[in-house]
Amino acid sequence: MAMTVEIKNNKLCIEIDIEKPTPSSSGKTLVVASTHGNTVTNVEINGKPVTIGLNAYIKP
Repeated sequence: MAMTVEIKNNKLCIEIDIEKPTPSSSGKTLVVASTHGNTVTNVEINGKPVTIGLNAYIKP
């Protein structure tokens, strides 16, 4: 999983690779992009790193 994060024009821009759809742990959805938990980024706000937890999914 590759993810890039940056601030552009006062907006947090996240770019993450789309993966082959795989069943979620519950099996109710198919995950197409995920950080697989919280990920600390190199982007800072007020001197503190931004942490992102992201899941993108589709319904089968």
